[in-house]
Amino acid sequence: MKFSRFLAIATLAAAGTAVAGGGGNSSVLFRFDHGTGNQVFRSAQGVPTLNTVAGVAPGGAPWGITYLDAVIKTNGDIRARGEGVVLLGGDGLGTRAGPRQVILSLFCRNVPVPPAVSAALILTPFNSEPVDLDEDGDFTLRGKLTDATGASPPLNCGDTVDNRPVLLIRSVTPANPTTGAPATPGAWFAAGILADGHHGGHGGPGDDRY
Repeated sequence: MKFSRFLAIATLAAAGTAVAGGGGNSSVLFRFDHGTGNQVFRSAQGVPTLNTVAGVAPGGAPWGITYLDAVIKTNGDIRARGEGVVLLGGDGLGTRAGPRQVILSLFCRNVPVPPAVSAALILTPFNSEPVDLDEDGDFTLRGKLTDATGASPPLNCGDTVDNRPVLLIRSVTPANPTTGAPATPGAWFAAGILADGHHGGHGGPGDDRY
């Protein structure tokens, strides 16, 4: 896994260099440089309740993730590498259990109305295509994020300060070639954490990685 991680980092860095040098027609919208596994429950006024995020229920057991690096560009392109998406509870602890594929979903936020610095999540996701999850809980994604209409995430999807978007790693029901039903994202297993606001996202000041 260390070698594959090195290749993934090198690929992401090369993509960023091409943008910085004018080799592409899009720039970095967001970068997520680590992740966190789900917690099934949270407290609501002292009462345990499902840790639902952006209308998406969590997986039925705790999940973990040991590594995540994802770059999302303004044209909707996404390059991502994740490792160690495995169960942290139940008899399947340490395994990927049933899932053989995952989908990444980006949820934008509304524009805050001053003096507020953050706003509610928009519950319509921008989804990737399903990607294979191997026996170690690792995945590599190269594709696009689009909503149900085929649109890419807007430039005002969020920021890297307080109004941050949410990136979820989710289970998926595979497409059914017989009925023509598309792949359907399900519960969330893990989430991305944005890179340091002084260096990630939007290619802002001090961002020398892209």
